[in-house]
Amino acid sequence: MLHALADGRFHSGTELAGLLGISRSAVWKQLSALSEFGIELLAVSGKGYRLQHPLQLLDKQQIDRHLESRVRPLLGELEIHDQIHSTNTHLLEMARQGVDNGSVCLAERQTAGKGRRGRNWVSPFGHNIYLSILWRFQGGPAAIAGLSLAMGVAVIRALRGFGISDVGLKWPNDIYWRQRKLAGILIEVSGESSGPCHAVMGLGLNVYLPAHEGEGIEQDWVDLHDILAESIHGKRNWLVGELLNQLLPVLAEYEMRALGHYLEEWRRYDCMQGKQVDIFMHEQVFSGVVAGIDDHGLLLLKLADGHIRAFASGEVSFRQI
Repeated sequence: MLHALADGRFHSGTELAGLLGISRSAVWKQLSALSEFGIELLAVSGKGYRLQHPLQLLDKQQIDRHLESRVRPLLGELEIHDQIHSTNTHLLEMARQGVDNGSVCLAERQTAGKGRRGRNWVSPFGHNIYLSILWRFQGGPAAIAGLSLAMGVAVIRALRGFGISDVGLKWPNDIYWRQRKLAGILIEVSGESSGPCHAVMGLGLNVYLPAHEGEGIEQDWVDLHDILAESIHGKRNWLVGELLNQLLPVLAEYEMRALGHYLEEWRRYDCMQGKQVDIFMHEQVFSGVVAGIDDHGLLLLKLADGHIRAFASGEVSFRQI
């Protein structure tokens, strides 16, 4: 049904019934079921049904066409799910079963998408990108310190290559456009403290986020549809390919190169430098001006008394937002 409606044009109930080999009453039931996924439908007497916004469903072959030859050997199994609890959780489970290095999980919809600090990541069907990659590292968690910052650099590279400017990085793992959140990264690590470990890098990227879906988000957000002022719906597979072209090589090289290789580039994209912010840590709040990051990837905050304090974690809020 979704493949038939994905073009955004009107299709009559009779046409859909004939195409799918079902009755018109069954067509109505299927259309009603789509609304449970948050898919917006428009019904017009005499014309039929169409989606409020066209979709491009994720497709392995189309993604593969946009992969560079240097990247294909790095890619393990590529899974695309219509619906899943969480792409990150799924790959963490698969890692314990010995799934290939470089395995990628994509989903059209997540029912329990994860953000930082246990927050839910809003994950409506078919419009955005929910992507996770599994990578194994021999040196243990200490060898991949700062990986989320390097992943942020890779995402910026992909977006800029896609023609999206004015994107920046908000420490430690958010991608912003003009001080509004466009994407977030969540890395979950499992394994021995001093031995082999595996990391699952999850990326949630707003391609088109319907206004009613974003009502519960507690911060300013933006999507690519707004940024590009044009339809982005037909380019989702292309964008996934561009993201993999940048993310997989960084994961493959990180243990050898480490954070130092990406620091200067991260600093060029820093959208917090010189901004007044609040940092929330447990019950404490620290206010000051961001003075960048140090060589270990820690956030530097210049406090009111002039002292500079380094933070390894904390919730950062732009004061003006």
